[in-house]
Amino acid sequence: MKTAITKRIVLLVTSLFVFGSVPAGDLDPPGPPAPTMVTLQQIFDKLGAPAAVAKTGQTACSDVNGNLQSCAGTGQDGEFQKGVSVSPRFVDNANGTVKDNLTGLIWLKNTSCFGLVNWTTGLNDSNTLASGACGLTDGSVAGAWRLPNLKELLSLVDYGHFNPALPAGHPFSGVTANGEFWSSTSDSGNSGGTTLRTLQLSSGTIGSGNKLLLHTRRVWPVRDGQ
Repeated sequence: MKTAITKRIVLLVTSLFVFGSVPAGDLDPPGPPAPTMVTLQQIFDKLGAPAAVAKTGQTACSDVNGNLQSCAGTGQDGEFQKGVSVSPRFVDNANGTVKDNLTGLIWLKNTSCFGLVNWTTGLNDSNTLASGACGLTDGSVAGAWRLPNLKELLSLVDYGHFNPALPAGHPFSGVTANGEFWSSTSDSGNSGGTTLRTLQLSSGTIGSGNKLLLHTRRVWPVRDGQ
């Protein structure tokens, strides 16, 4: 008798863990559990997994004087060429936007729409950008676009090219070789937060600008993919 009672208790506890709670006095499970099998890709999609690290674009190596040399043993990007690439990298959506297939970000196609502006103006221009301006016909509304952070700007850079340091065959318009673009990233060494990081498109290097001194740079708005 004692053994039978023990088995009945074990069955009840097991039912609670496997099937969830059941009404008092009802020891029959409500039904089999729903299918829970999902693919790894579905999990990544649900979690919003970060984009893969892109190749830097460097395939050659140089010495300390900038002279080309064999890549073997240098430890430079040209030796290992790590990272991933996608083809096509960019897609012109024919509505004033360009999609980056590596990161999923949507960029304004016209990189020179706003010209040279100070940081405050550039931030406002990005936040208020909407369909009907800068060649956009994508139906976007104010608030959909934003000023990119430094990492987002750097994701566009191909260090195998200069003037500008963008992947070959990119579809962007209004690109100037010496363009320098504001980011929304503050200089961590500037405690007052008045200095912002910039991207120098000619070489893909990081620069800076002070928003209080009214330094002028270009802006390249971005929005999340859909």
